[in-house]
Amino acid sequence: MNQVATLVVKAAASGDAVALARDAAGALAAAGARTAAPDWLAADHAADIAFDGVTADAARHALRQALADAPVDLLCQPADGRRKAMLIADMDSTMITVECIDELADFAGLKPQVAAITEQAMRGELDFEAALKARVALLEGMDAGVLEQVYADRVRFMPGSAALVRTMAAAGAQTILVSGGFTFFTERVAAHLGFAMHRANQLELTDGRLAGTVRQPVVTADTKLATLRRERDGRSLSPAAVVAVGDGANDIPMLREAGLGVAYHAKPRAREAADATIDYNDLTALLYFQGYRRDEIVGSEAPS
Repeated sequence: MNQVATLVVKAAASGDAVALARDAAGALAAAGARTAAPDWLAADHAADIAFDGVTADAARHALRQALADAPVDLLCQPADGRRKAMLIADMDSTMITVECIDELADFAGLKPQVAAITEQAMRGELDFEAALKARVALLEGMDAGVLEQVYADRVRFMPGSAALVRTMAAAGAQTILVSGGFTFFTERVAAHLGFAMHRANQLELTDGRLAGTVRQPVVTADTKLATLRRERDGRSLSPAAVVAVGDGANDIPMLREAGLGVAYHAKPRAREAADATIDYNDLTALLYFQGYRRDEIVGSEAPS
């Protein structure tokens, strides 16, 4: 069979996983597909159902209808080429749980104002570059030591983030962290999670304080797209060999360009642009989408 549907069931609903897989197989059959028995990548959590006879779009539609109220993340795709040779990922609210600029603003007593602008920018309601410059300007004069304090006290890693990066790297994939945030944070996040490279904006300093500006050129959605294309083409990879993951409007171009674009607990516009969404599970769902089994996942974040 040349196609596969992957279901990843939220841990809290794992007792229903077998029944949900059975319902999914039934929905595929009702849509005209020929199916194989579920292949459990992780017991009571993630399963592949191989199928043929219908398109991936038709299968996806059938599964979404059948599982509409179930806490399941799903993807239908060709069975060949599932494992990707390159991962390119956003940082804030994707690899880490916070927006770093909002946390910096909190130390200046400006978090509500800055966070509101961040939310609008991530929804695509504001020009990203203009919104970034406006927010950074509000931080002018802040002691640069606050950067370290934010990293130590506020930055927390998304569940499954280290497992995702380290597992793909161990399998030989190139791993890239690209962010509209700041290099102070991407440098540390990339090192902690195991990314091979990172790119972000550089905050400018004056006498140990934030100058209220970033070095030009600003890292935007177009920069993320250009980074994907440069690194992919430099390794002579096909578009299908790339997976991209992000949550906001400035991730849309790279989500669309990647062979597999995944919106992670994302804003509406990013969800609409993506090939798949992860709404119920952590980032290890992206490994199951690629056909990794639980015992292949590197690190303690692999589901027990």
